[in-house]
Order: sequence, then C-alpha cells, then structure tokens
Amino acid sequence: PPFIQQVRDAHPDKRVEVWVQDEARVGQQGTLTCVWARRGTRPRAVKQTEYKWVYLYGAVNPETGESVGMIAPTVDTDMMNIHLRWIAEKLGPDRHAVLVLDGAGWHVCGRLQVPENITLLPLPPCSPELNPAELVWLWLKEHQLSNRVFADQADLDQAAVDAWNSIA
Repeated sequence: PPFIQQVRDAHPDKRVEVWVQDEARVGQQGTLTCVWARRGTRPRAVKQTEYKWVYLYGAVNPETGESVGMIAPTVDTDMMNIHLRWIAEKLGPDRHAVLVLDGAGWHVCGRLQVPENITLLPLPPCSPELNPAELVWLWLKEHQLSNRVFADQADLDQAAVDAWNSIA
C-alpha cells in the first residue's frame, strides 16, 4: 500500500511492520456466551450486576503474533502515552511500526506523545469492523472472560492479565 511505502521510504534503515491497537473494557457486568450442554437441559450462568471494570490496552503484530498489552483504570491520553512507550520499547531501535488504530479522542489528542519508531494510521470514523484488534477482544470475551463473577477489583485485574497472557 502507498502509505506503508511512504513510511518505508522515510525509514529506510528500519524494518517496517504493521501493528493493530485497541482498548476494551472488561468488567463485572461481563459477557454471557453459549455453552455446550446436554440436550434438553438449560445450563445456568451467573450475571454480575456490579460496576467495577478495568481497561485492557492491546497492540498486536498480526504477521508475527508479537504483542504488547497493559491494563489501566481508565482510557485517556496519559494511559495511551504509556502504552505507546511500551510498544516502542518492544520494537527497539531497528524496527518501525505503522500502528492501525481507531479515532478515539485519546488517540488524536494534541498531548499524545508518539515515539519516533511509531507512525499512527487512524481508521475512518465509525468503522470498528476494519480493526483486526476487535477480533482479539471478541475472542477473549467469549473464551476467557465470559460467564464469570469477579470477587473484587484485584480479581478483575488478574482476570484481564490472565486473558491477555493467554494469547500473548
């Protein structure tokens, strides 16, 4: 694609990779999903109605499976700056990432500090279906975080970490 070639031309001494990035909220009002059950039975699943949550930031290189994840109490520019720094550290000095992400306010804020080895590629507005990172959240919510009750914030935080580490 022309944009990727422009980035390669601007960074000829680096290996240019495409990464995808997004955030997801994980909380006590979790996801109910289908489960296997004996024919004629109606399996029960608990649905928690409390209001604690954590945000899971994730960036993935779809070609290699390499990833960087973090949990945070909120989504904002300060947390995004930390996540970008972690991605940049993972890339190191010899690689440059084109980071595909949505147009969330904290992705386009003037206070966003984009490291030198990352170029942001925002998706068109209102198009989450174009971001492959959305499939990561779908899988995690269906396979790791559904049909569960979280005792407290620490339990919720640990579940988010464990879910991310299950794919990392």
